[in-house]
Amino acid sequence: MKIYVGNLAYSTDEDTLKKAFDQYGEVLSVNVITDRDTGRSKGFAFVEMSNDDEAKAAIDALNGTEVDGRTLKVSESRPQERRPGGGRGGGGGFRGGGGGGGGNRRW
Repeated sequence: MKIYVGNLAYSTDEDTLKKAFDQYGEVLSVNVITDRDTGRSKGFAFVEMSNDDEAKAAIDALNGTEVDGRTLKVSESRPQERRPGGGRGGGGGFRGGGGGGGGNRRW
């Protein structure tokens, strides 16, 4: 079962979470989500446990507990919602090329 862990301190690392969840069963993976540009934690993580009953026990025990000065929000992970405009090349961004205009061009 995959578990969502939110409200993490930016200093909380994967080892800290693994130790917390190991008390309740076998932890298959821990993934602290980081910003791809800065490498800094985004304040949430996913923990995967091998046994659903152990995962539920971990959720019940750890939700609302304090780790590194922050109160954790722990729940069963839900599938990611599709964002509007999905698919390749969706929305905005800079497009090179000519055209356009506007502004105060003075030649």
